[in-house]
Amino acid sequence: MSISLTESARNRVLSYLELDPTALGLRFGVSRSGCSGWGYKVEVARNTVDGDAVFDDAGVRIYVDAASLAQVDGTRIDYVQQGLNAQFVFENPNVTGGCGCGSSFTTDADKLG
Repeated sequence: MSISLTESARNRVLSYLELDPTALGLRFGVSRSGCSGWGYKVEVARNTVDGDAVFDDAGVRIYVDAASLAQVDGTRIDYVQQGLNAQFVFENPNVTGGCGCGSSFTTDADKLG
């Protein structure tokens, strides 16, 4: 099981964490969203939750709730800037389909539930 950050994503996350003395790390997961089923959630982690999986990537702790882990295990998070636009980009090996607009996705775990 793993979640990893590219250097660009790590630097961006560290810039957020440095601004918040209560920050423990990055909280990463999914919630029901869009027409395909799942959307990513990325926020500053300020507490731990029972069942969290915790990954460390070069000093950045990444907290993933138990309900999200099957959908995001193995994901590589990147941070990409193109012109005036910047966003986190997810390379998730579990994705088996997505909606046309790119805002949500499905995984094989959805077929099991």
